[in-house]
Amino acid sequence: MNNALEVRGLCKSYGDFSLEVSFQVPRGYITGFIGPNGAGKTTTLKSILNIVRYPAGEIRLLGRDSRDIRVNGQVGVVMDSPMYLDDWRLSDVERAISPFYGSWDRRAFADYLKRFGLDPKKKVKELSRGMKVKLQMAAALSHDAAFLLLDEPTSGLDPVARDEICALLREFVSDDRKSVLFSTHITSDLEKTADYITFLLNGRVVFTGAKDALLEKYVRVAGGLSDINEEQKKLVTGYREHGTGFEGMVEAASAGKLPKTVLTEAISLDELIIFMNKGESIHA
Repeated sequence: MNNALEVRGLCKSYGDFSLEVSFQVPRGYITGFIGPNGAGKTTTLKSILNIVRYPAGEIRLLGRDSRDIRVNGQVGVVMDSPMYLDDWRLSDVERAISPFYGSWDRRAFADYLKRFGLDPKKKVKELSRGMKVKLQMAAALSHDAAFLLLDEPTSGLDPVARDEICALLREFVSDDRKSVLFSTHITSDLEKTADYITFLLNGRVVFTGAKDALLEKYVRVAGGLSDINEEQKKLVTGYREHGTGFEGMVEAASAGKLPKTVLTEAISLDELIIFMNKGESIHA
């Protein structure tokens, strides 16, 4: 498969924490990047963007070494907060960043501002959080980027604004030359938009592949404390008790080993992260 991003053996250490990851982002798709706080997602993203140095590993972006300056103009970045000066007007934002992109399209930027209801005369500090995200999206989409990297862009946004951003991402990858790596804690957004998932836990990739394959591999289980014995509990990842009952998850292939009194149902990405963080690792 033609990949937009390939991360191979990326290593980085901070004190007691060590990161060692390998994964790909297929071209023409949205890949969700998930994991609990402290899993290593931000370090990985900063490594891809060459914000931090890494002692070992290889990162190839759009067929080139990610440190190749020719890649920069093809990448659009949307962070949880913009790196623009508060006193800049939106028109100043364009003047400041457009020289860095040989393919900057002034008309496209103006069209996105209009589409998002953003006044070019407003200052950055006058924008709501949702408007700041839309401003970054407008900038990221106005220089013919082939790859979007998003780090928690929908955090704190209302459902309408989040849905608008997700629709824009789906529109972006309708061109199969373009791809998205979308890091977020709001996993419901990924359930609506992502085609692939890379799941990071304690500095390691514990799953990378099709989203549906991950969600079909596990089921949520729940029941009364008397429904399950000590041996059967070993099958349950993230086992936890509450009141007179328990919950957790098991591999779908092992669900038949539990008593019929135990309830099994589809699992969400949110529940999967919680149970995996509490329990043991899964394997791709």
